[in-house]
Amino acid sequence: MRIEENGGESASINHLIFAYYVTGHGFGHATRVVEVVRNLIAAGHDVHVVTGAPDFVYTSEIQSPRLFLRKLVLDCGAVQADALTVDRLASLQKYSETAVRPRDSILATEVEWLHSIKADLVVSDVVPVACRAAAEAGIRSVCVTNFSWDFIYAEYVMAAGYHHRSIVWQIAEDYSHCEFLIRLPGYCPMPAFRDVIDVPLVVRRLHKSRKEVRKELGIGEDVKLVILNFGGQPAGWKLKEDYLPSGWLCLVCGASDTQELPHNFLKLPKDAYTPDLIAASDCMLGKIGYGTVSEALAYKLPFVFVRRDYFNEEPFLRNMLEFYQSGVEMIRRDLLTGHWKPYLERAISLKPCYEGGINGGGVAAHILQETAIGKNYASDKLSGVRRLRDAIVLGYQLQRVPGRDVSIPEWYTNAENELGLSTGSPTSEMSESNAITEFCTDDFEILHGDLQGLSDTRSFLNSLVELNNVSDSEKNNEKRQMRERKAAAGLFNWEEDIFVTRAPGRLDVMGGIADYSGSLVLQMPIREACHVAVQRNHPSKHRLWKHALARQNAKGQGPMPVLQIVSYGSELSNRGPTFDMDLSDFMEGEQPISYEKANKYFAQDPSQKWAAYVAGTILVLMKELGVRFEDSISMLVSSAVPEGKGVSSSAAVEVASMSAIAAAHGLSISPRELALLCQKVENHIVGAPCGVMDQMTSACGEANKLLAMVCQPAEIIGLVTIPSHIRFWGIDSGIRHSVGGADYGSVRIGAFMGRKIIKATASTRLSQSMSTANGASPDEVDNDGLELLEAEASLDYLCNLSPHRYEALYANLLPQSMLGEVFLEKYVDHGDTVTVIDKKRTYSVTAAAKHPVYENFRVKAFKALLTSASSNEQLTALGELLYQCHYSYSACGLGSDGTDRLVQLVQEMQHGKASRVDDGTLYGAKITGGGSGGTVCVVGRNCLRSSQHILEIQQRYKKATGYLPFIFEGSSPGVGKFGYLKIRRSIAPKS
Repeated sequence: MRIEENGGESASINHLIFAYYVTGHGFGHATRVVEVVRNLIAAGHDVHVVTGAPDFVYTSEIQSPRLFLRKLVLDCGAVQADALTVDRLASLQKYSETAVRPRDSILATEVEWLHSIKADLVVSDVVPVACRAAAEAGIRSVCVTNFSWDFIYAEYVMAAGYHHRSIVWQIAEDYSHCEFLIRLPGYCPMPAFRDVIDVPLVVRRLHKSRKEVRKELGIGEDVKLVILNFGGQPAGWKLKEDYLPSGWLCLVCGASDTQELPHNFLKLPKDAYTPDLIAASDCMLGKIGYGTVSEALAYKLPFVFVRRDYFNEEPFLRNMLEFYQSGVEMIRRDLLTGHWKPYLERAISLKPCYEGGINGGGVAAHILQETAIGKNYASDKLSGVRRLRDAIVLGYQLQRVPGRDVSIPEWYTNAENELGLSTGSPTSEMSESNAITEFCTDDFEILHGDLQGLSDTRSFLNSLVELNNVSDSEKNNEKRQMRERKAAAGLFNWEEDIFVTRAPGRLDVMGGIADYSGSLVLQMPIREACHVAVQRNHPSKHRLWKHALARQNAKGQGPMPVLQIVSYGSELSNRGPTFDMDLSDFMEGEQPISYEKANKYFAQDPSQKWAAYVAGTILVLMKELGVRFEDSISMLVSSAVPEGKGVSSSAAVEVASMSAIAAAHGLSISPRELALLCQKVENHIVGAPCGVMDQMTSACGEANKLLAMVCQPAEIIGLVTIPSHIRFWGIDSGIRHSVGGADYGSVRIGAFMGRKIIKATASTRLSQSMSTANGASPDEVDNDGLELLEAEASLDYLCNLSPHRYEALYANLLPQSMLGEVFLEKYVDHGDTVTVIDKKRTYSVTAAAKHPVYENFRVKAFKALLTSASSNEQLTALGELLYQCHYSYSACGLGSDGTDRLVQLVQEMQHGKASRVDDGTLYGAKITGGGSGGTVCVVGRNCLRSSQHILEIQQRYKKATGYLPFIFEGSSPGVGKFGYLKIRRSIAPKS
């Protein structure tokens, strides 16, 4: 419907003109657009499709003069290196080239074109700028989709750097101009849209029956048929005859013209009509996308799928697929090496049960027609862009609460109902409320160790008891069971010993990123912790998963040691819930493989890259301590330390995993050594350039005490008891933090550049001073000055440089920023073994180098103040040091809108009238850890009113951003204090 200048509306129900914009990401969007367009044209309307897809995608289904194809791509989707690999940085760069830089000309061109065709309605699937162009042309617009690009790109920004976040913000704002969203099943959270109408699956219709298709292909009903549907194939992949079980045939979509296939693989034409082929097959093997999932469900075809990395719509579609008993997940490694048999056989045993509508194309077309003639579906809600006022859009997709149905998109409006005024994690709160529930001693006997009154450990042990019921109980509905719990149920031999460890996350009170520069740090182990259960078994007695057994049988070597891991909470971050590998993969001849090869090994399948944190501990023990593992190992990982919130979830997993493996194998490792070994896991196998304070706190920390440590490399100088009148809280901003993100790494590189420049400057000054001293009398030589220059010329850690020396000699000599190539030409290297300088990137030097020099001084002052007399001045000074640290982070480029807002709220509370009249409550706050989001640390008076003010900040933040912050409070012991539990089931499993 066009909005005329006189306020009238122009449209005739008999003949409408639709402009339909289709994203440039793959064919899946085009194939579903075909079905909506077909229905619009059947109703007598003209449809102009703006697309980059080949003509045959549309013309094979629609032969009509009312279809107009305009070849144009106004967004790029996700740039893929191959069928399974997304290049996040390239995706953002390509979008910037396609839609950001030429934005003004795009809008001018599209407005003119929309006027020229006299469009009555603009439809977008799901091109952001189309909505904005429609608004400027005075035409209503509607989106039809199951996901939006702000949601997909949000995680890319985490990895690529926050300088890209304006892209996500602009996309969300463009979508907010849309009237409403026609939402397809399997949808993601899409808060940029103000109104939503749900429709059934949009599925292309069948042209031929199963029997007709098989007859044309010359394939009998006795042949099992799998269709390989990847929309292209992984790079360097060669299909082999033995990939298929006997009696199977594979139809290959997207094969290149030059690709040679074995006799049991059949290459399909580029323009093959896949719905007919899907319906004629017995199962499908491919990657998850809306098109493949909707057609698998509609035609009740079992779907063997392999995860795509970094494509955030996938978990929502996967949940729908598995809910209707239509999905089997294949590990990428087994796809590429040809271990298909167990997956295919499992698939054909499924009984897909989707009975929902598949007429979404017709329903959507009717809604679009009604909208074009003037019907108003929109309400008077706030526009999406106003609800997204803060940069929380950068992290919202990862803020799902454990236990919540991840398909619920209104996460931000349900948060209060889910959590009430809770200030801690739902897991922890549940544990506390169930604290009176005793550990089931009738089921397990504790042979070593003590629960130490920890309710979360009691709950974890009770969950082990319940695992047996997951597979045995007839009351459980298989469709709703979590796959990870079903896998865990078969993980252990219940008659053998199981070793359990617990390692907490940490709240960075002071020190933060200065740890890699040798600073003093003060860290508090938090209440939330990771539990790991480990069991070792002789390979002949190990219960293997089917695909692992198939892989071992294929090698023909008999039972060999295998590692099997189940990780709870996989659905919260779109990672595989299980991981397995032959332990021989860690060997190269008689020696363990290099860390570099291990990094590549785990990186080959991003959905299982998480396993590097767990399995990597085994390789480090092999390389550093010479341990050899002859038995198979089963591991269950259950962490209540939230990911991406800057509270060291990764360190908790590493420390708990290594300590459990050590306990199971009788290895005696000190907490300090354990932490240093775990840092190697993160630095060299995971590839994250973190310091060691996270692992040290998780290993060596004690409840209600701050671990004081000088990171040179890890010297504990004591535990500082938190005075009874002082309390620390952590408030999560909702913006995902990543140590492996580009901003953290670039700041670290900048700091090491600064150190190298300071050393070179000091060396030059020293040489000049020595030359002068050679001709001077002893009384004229400043030996103290020479000693200082000597120390600075060989500076191991930036934090060993005092602030006054920095200001006096070096501050004015450091460049504000420096191109990597220029630095390398002058200084050769920056002296950091865990980061690599990008020659084409410009790094901030002055701010990155100044921060650790001053932070070390601030931490020393903070530690001294903690032990001083209790007074309001003490609390004020402690708070001021936190504020100074926070703004220093921002100067380095490691701030974020969300954390800045939280610090501002603390300041408003501190300086409010109530706080001035009575004793103060909150005194300071700072961003923590690696920065760029994550959690803010708050210091305040330990009293009820302080807790009330924290809750008030929580609610104010929610009101401003739509996100209810997770609040960390309380403390718990590190793994050194906890030790380990050795348990054994005292009764046989139920039959």
